Amino acid sequence: MNEITVAAAPGQGHSDQFSLLKLSLGRGVLAVAWAAAFAGAHHTLDATAVTLLIVYPLIDAVSSFIDLRSVSGESGRRVIEFNAVVSVLAAIGVGLAGASGAEAVLHVFGVWAVVSGAAQAVVGLRRRGPGLGKQWPMLIAGGLSFLVGVFYNVQALGDAPELDALATYAAAGGGFFLVQAGLLARRARRIRAARAARSA
Repeated sequence: MNEITVAAAPGQGHSDQFSLLKLSLGRGVLAVAWAAAFAGAHHTLDATAVTLLIVYPLIDAVSSFIDLRSVSGESGRRVIEFNAVVSVLAAIGVGLAGASGAEAVLHVFGVWAVVSGAAQAVVGLRRRGPGLGKQWPMLIAGGLSFLVGVFYNVQALGDAPELDALATYAAAGGGFFLVQAGLLARRARRIRAARAARSA
């Protein structure tokens, strides 16, 4: 759920909206694919499972770096850069934690989910507007990421922590990004139709 994207500033055009749509769509598809792969590989923390754990936050980091190309405001860039750095650190952290077991992985993943979820919710609020809509999928995803991250840290303190929930977490996050992409596509069609009506 964690990838952070920032709205195009007022005055930026259709190409920025289309770039954000593609980024949301791609991020959603990758998250769902990762969830499917991890669901079948997490039962033992072998090299495959640890590699997948490293890859997920790296997807987030790469998405943030891609999004930097379409953001002009300094404050918006700082949010994206912060998220990218946090995601890279999370990738390193879960890679190291994989050698210590599920408890350590849940702690690292949980901290990342809390920080990134809070940032995503803040960014969702900033992105609300006539150009890109109310951003409710991203607001919900950010809030849930925060809460789930807290839950993971609590779960890690239990007697038998499990990693099953990480696949569900990624699948749900991917679903929210796909919904966001669909809303952006619908808004873009409405804008095109309004423009065509005005020019007719």
